[in-house]
Order: sequence, then C-alpha cells, then structure tokens
Amino acid sequence: MDNSTPIWRIRPATPDDAEALAVIGSATFLESFAGVIEGKGLVAHCLKAHAALTYRDYLARGAKAWLAEVEPGHAPVGYALICEPELEQAQPGDIELKRIYVLSRFQGTVISGVLMRHVLEACEGHERLLLGVKDDNHRALSFYAKHRFETIGSRRFDVGGCAYDDFVLARTLAGANH
Repeated sequence: MDNSTPIWRIRPATPDDAEALAVIGSATFLESFAGVIEGKGLVAHCLKAHAALTYRDYLARGAKAWLAEVEPGHAPVGYALICEPELEQAQPGDIELKRIYVLSRFQGTVISGVLMRHVLEACEGHERLLLGVKDDNHRALSFYAKHRFETIGSRRFDVGGCAYDDFVLARTLAGANH
C-alpha cells in the first residue's frame, strides 16, 4: 500500500452530513480507544455521542463542523466540531473544540493540521478555545501542545457508564483582549 497522502479535501459539514459525521466519529473514537476503554462502554458511548441525531442537534444549535475526505468518492477520514462550551472551566467568550479526529492511517499527514487551521479561523471573535482530552492520550496531547494549548484543569469524562480522567486544555486566540 502506498503511504503517500491521497487526494483529499476539507469542507464545512452541514446537517445533511450527519450520517457521515456519525460514522467517522464512531470509527475514530473506537480506533483511538479500543483496548484502552472498556468495550461495552465504547459501544454505548458511540451509539449516543456519535449518533447522526447528536450531530444534527449540534449543528442546529450553531455548532460548526468540518469533514476531511479522500478520493475516491470523498470517503470521510476525519472531522472537527466546535460548539458552545460544555466544560465547567468555560468563561464568557470561550468556544469548545468538542472533537477533532483523523483515522490513524491519515495521522502524520497535513490533514490534522489543516483541520485545526479551519477550527482556529472559525473561532475569530472568541477569547479562548477549550477542549477535553484523555489524560494518557500522549499523541493528542503532543498535537495540542504543538498548537499552543495549555492545561487549565481536569474533569471526569463518562464513557458508557465508566468515568475516565481528562485534562482540560485552552488556547488563547489571536485577537483576544488580553
């Protein structure tokens, strides 16, 4: 198999993309946490948190999402979602990066960085970009550090009835009043 980056694109997602977001959301979550988080909990979490209806609801409430797609046929390989903050560390002017994932086969390509660039551009007018990340997800923590996120707290995150530890990270955004 050729390891070069395929022909790809990133585009804004619409409510019509809810099923694609659900599929890539579940696939990337399972790929990231199978063998780390208990299996039944993973399945339960994906059925709820990554249901097409969940993505439709986020988008209906003003969230923004992007799909990373590759040829042939624009297959989804990654996505990002920003929304009003759901983290207790949120302050007025904050926005949350709820999800950003790319299938492992496409990690290390430019796709993740370009997804993050789309996210940052969409955050104009906000003070900080917040996110939660599993405390031992070293690859993700490294990616976020590269993008100037800093730890501001922690939380317990429920995955299918089991609680896990997350770090809460923040990045001060360009143009923030500081």
